[in-house]
Parts: sequence; C-alpha cells; structure tokens
Amino acid sequence: MQRKTRYALFALVVAASGWVFYSLYNTGHHFFDLKIYMRALDWWTSGHDLYDYSQPDFLQKYLYFTYPPFAALLLLPFSLLPLGLVEVLLTIGTVAATIVTTIWIFRALKLDFKWVIFAIPLILITEPMRETIPLGQINMLLVLLVLMDLLVLRPRGSRWMGVGIGLATAIKLLPGIFILYLLLTRQWRAAITSMVTAVAATVITAVVAPRASWDFWTAALWDTTRVGRTDITGNQSLLGLLHRLVAPAEPNRVIWVALALAVLAFGLWRAVIAHRNGNEVAALAITGLVGSLISPITWPHHLYWFVPALLAALAARAWLLAIAGYAVTVYGVVSVHDYGVAAQPTDSVKEFLARNAFTLLSLALIAFVPIRHYPTTQPD
Repeated sequence: MQRKTRYALFALVVAASGWVFYSLYNTGHHFFDLKIYMRALDWWTSGHDLYDYSQPDFLQKYLYFTYPPFAALLLLPFSLLPLGLVEVLLTIGTVAATIVTTIWIFRALKLDFKWVIFAIPLILITEPMRETIPLGQINMLLVLLVLMDLLVLRPRGSRWMGVGIGLATAIKLLPGIFILYLLLTRQWRAAITSMVTAVAATVITAVVAPRASWDFWTAALWDTTRVGRTDITGNQSLLGLLHRLVAPAEPNRVIWVALALAVLAFGLWRAVIAHRNGNEVAALAITGLVGSLISPITWPHHLYWFVPALLAALAARAWLLAIAGYAVTVYGVVSVHDYGVAAQPTDSVKEFLARNAFTLLSLALIAFVPIRHYPTTQPD
C-alpha cells in the first residue's frame, strides 16, 4: 500500500472511529466510579472506616469502595489532587496503556506492524473501552501489568516475571486467575513470584492500614451485596445470564457453580494448549475471559480480553470470528440497552441475545479462538 493511500485510510478510520465513539459514548457516566474512589478515600482520611463508606444509587441502592485496601493505598496520593486533574491523568493513562498493550500484542502475534496505528482507534471505540474511560476505571492499568509479565518479561526470561500479575491481584483480586494459569502451564518461578508479590503487598498494607485490612478480609470481601446486583443487563457474567433467565426469582447457585467449573476447566485446558503451542496471546485472552465469566459480576469495562482474543483470531485468519466478534464489541450491550433499573426479561430470543451479548461472545471466543501457533504475518 502506498504511503498516501495509507494516510488517507488512517484518516478515514480515525474519522469513522471518532463518529462511532461520539455517537455511543456514555456521557452520563461523568467519571462516576472514579468519584466513588475519591470520595471513599476522603472519607477514610477524615478518620472514618474505609469500608463503611457508602453513597446512594438509583440502580443498586448503595455503592461502596469494593477494592482491597492495597488499591486504596495506591490511590491515596491522587485523592490529594483536584478531581479534574485526576480525570485527565487517568484518561491519558488509559489511552497510553491501550496503545502500549496493542503494540505488545502485535509483536507477539507478529502481525504486520504498519497496521497497529489503525488498530488503536478501532480498539478505543469498543464498548469495554467506551465504558472504561467515562467511568474512570483503572482496568487498563491492570491489563498493562498482566501483559507486561506474559508478553514482555516472559520472552526475555526475566526473573521479574510474575510481579505484574501479583500486583494486579493485590489491587483487584480477579487477575489472580492468571496465577492459576501460571501454575497450570508449569511456569513455577513466575507463579511463585506472583504469589509472593500479592501476599507481600497485602501484608505491607495490613501493617500500614490494619483496620481497613481487617474489615476487608473478614467482612467486606464476603458481602456480595456490596458489589452490585447480578440480574441487571450490565452484568455479563454467567451468573448474570442465569439470573436474567429467572428474574425476579433467584438463580440456582448449584447450576451456576457447575457451569462456572465447566467453563473454568474447559477454558484453562484450551489456554494451556495455546501456551504449549506458543500462542501466548490466545492463552492470556482465554484466561482473562474465563475469569470474567466465572466472576459473579462482570461489567462491560472488565472485558478488555475481547481485544487480544479477536486479534489472535485475526492473526489466524479466522475472519468470520474476528469480524463478527468485533461488531458485537462495538455495538455493545449497555450502549443500546440500559443497565437495568429492574429485572430485565430475556424470555424471547431477541432479548436473550441482546442482553447477554458479551456473555455469549465470551463463551464463543473461549471455545473457538484458534490456539495453534501461527508464523509471522509480516512481509518478508
């Protein structure tokens, strides 16, 4: 492709992406989650107990600070800054993390590098990113830590591999699924490093903030009502799908646990095979999607893992899976449906597909993302 043609195509992609982002961007969020973090930290530094903080919410009655206390310590310096500045810094950090991780994935898959500048705006308009930025979520910074371990430090044989996953786990717990992945793939040193890092961060936090640590590990962690309702459209986990099927009744937890264990076993089995085949991107994408499915609550902004999964499909020339999957991520779930102020029926095929789109896409990608090793797609 000639340089002028490439520039023109890039301008077209950016313009189209900007239009889609503007059309579907949820301006009503106003950095909602970030404001909860900052208000909770203000409450804490004023002498109150961190996990006693709550604020009314029309959707879920009350919202709380739900992260481990280690995350609170890391966020504490930002509570000293003006909120507007924190919003700008987090947005820049999220976009920068998206750019860096996309470059890492392209290199790992040996995709033609000249297309990376086209991929970045196309990634930013997917619903997980459209939700992450206006909510003020920190997910991309956790993704950066995980991918740094698996795509940067691992190929170099670095002894520091595992630190990123350990820190991410100490911040938000869910990345702990990658510690299990390291164990199953017999990456023993990295697994031990990640566990030691997570434990060390937790212990240090317990020394610095003993009351908050006690409250979290003995009470807040086990109180599922703090996280949110599971029946609303925004929850794209297996439990969310099951709950919407029977809402307003409660789902059968035995069925949920059985399905979650089946997804865990099948998904990590495929992830291990992908790893053995040298397809680390597919392996980490499947692992991330498994963690999202088996979690009781998974919001759209948790589902960055669509990105490496679809790029792995693209590298394998699984065109239908890549294109159809990408279309679903752009159309989204909550951009066209409300999060759900009441139990939403899914008793018709249309409603079932629309309100469970990301859950179903996660299942499809876990099952069908190619896990073989593919040679370079870069020109000779």
